[in-house]
Amino acid sequence: MNNVTAVILAAGQGTRMKSQRAKVLHELAGRSLLHHVLTAAFEAGAKDALVVVGFDADNVRASLASFGDRVRTALQPEQRGTGHAVECALAEVPASAEHLLILCGDTPLIQSADLERLMKAMDPSDASQVLSLLTCKVTDPTGYGRIVRDGSGAVLAIREHRDCSEAERAIDEINPAMYAARASFVREAVKQLKPNNAQGELYFTDVVAQAAALKGAKAVLAEDASTLVGINDRAQLFAAEEVMYQSITDRLRKSGVTIRGDARVDAGVVVEQDVVLERGVVLRGATVVRKGAFIDVGCVLTDVVVAEGAKLQPYSVATKSSVGSKAHIGPFSHLRPDSEIGDEAHVGNFVETKKTVLRKGAKANHLAYLGDGDIGEGANIGAGTIFCNYDGFRKHKTEIGPGAFVGSDSQIIAPVKIGAGAYVATGTTVTKDVPDDALAIARLKQENKEGYASKLKARLKAGSGK
Repeated sequence: MNNVTAVILAAGQGTRMKSQRAKVLHELAGRSLLHHVLTAAFEAGAKDALVVVGFDADNVRASLASFGDRVRTALQPEQRGTGHAVECALAEVPASAEHLLILCGDTPLIQSADLERLMKAMDPSDASQVLSLLTCKVTDPTGYGRIVRDGSGAVLAIREHRDCSEAERAIDEINPAMYAARASFVREAVKQLKPNNAQGELYFTDVVAQAAALKGAKAVLAEDASTLVGINDRAQLFAAEEVMYQSITDRLRKSGVTIRGDARVDAGVVVEQDVVLERGVVLRGATVVRKGAFIDVGCVLTDVVVAEGAKLQPYSVATKSSVGSKAHIGPFSHLRPDSEIGDEAHVGNFVETKKTVLRKGAKANHLAYLGDGDIGEGANIGAGTIFCNYDGFRKHKTEIGPGAFVGSDSQIIAPVKIGAGAYVATGTTVTKDVPDDALAIARLKQENKEGYASKLKARLKAGSGK
């Protein structure tokens, strides 16, 4: 098939989802149902795609921005059936499109290999063949359209469940609503559709009967019906997500990744060889984990790049950040967006970073907040240190030179620079720049009053009324 445009039907609300969002926007393994279908269509060879929108149209359109000009939309202002949806799409299908790949936006498990088989079933040398459809066999066909064949096995029609006779309801071969067709045929066929059914709608399935009358319909039986399932409610969404997570896990294990227990890896994540993912790990979005990294129990990473040999200890959370080679993170660290942890750097327990760079070998091992900072190579940040970066109106930057030492319980009032090799004494509040190799100390002078502790305790006790 050449010049294939995918037409994705995504206009319905999906009332059984019981949601204010369009059904196709609900996520499964980190991507919307619609994105999964589009991805499969492009992997199978579709040149571009047209998404038919209706309910929650603005949000559905907004969700497609990542596909750029490759995906356009057509509006179905009222939902009058799948045939009407395709008719709405045709007005936007480019004239150069020779073939259409027509899919539903709520079938996220569809495999690109099945779509390739569906398209290859369209014989370019046979002008009479105008349509191919994917079918599968199920033990319980209730609710699905049945594939009606003649005595020789040729497809005659698709009968929707509500319109089936008792004999037709016994048929176990069903229609998952996935078609490949000549665009010219579809343009003419939809004009002939009539709402002669229990729903009073225009069914695209009636186009199959038109193709069959021309001896131009061919069915392709899929081996695994579970990949063709549509999502109608949240129970089905959960079940499909479990299938997808298991598929992702199996693929990664076979590629050389150790995954233990219930670790979850979203569809867009990249995990390289010899990575270890412990129980409870969740990898989301565009996360990339390079060779030999170790992600310990309970870590949650969203849009994070982890370099080779890095180690994230238990229950660390990171978002839109990077972790360098052989760096150590955690346990219980929090890397907020735009944190860049350099090679061999350490971010320890209960340390939080935000828009901060820790350069090679820098360390912040305990109980610190480091926001809007640039920490030089080999610098050490003591426990309890706070970068005071926000004045209530603007964020300000802290710069710490290579080899600098910041003692415990220090407050760095940004904007400020601490020079290379400088030393900030424990408990110091830094309010002005510290030169290279300088000692900064800012403490109240300690005063000891001999024998005063017992007097203070007595006074406090009397005041308490006890």
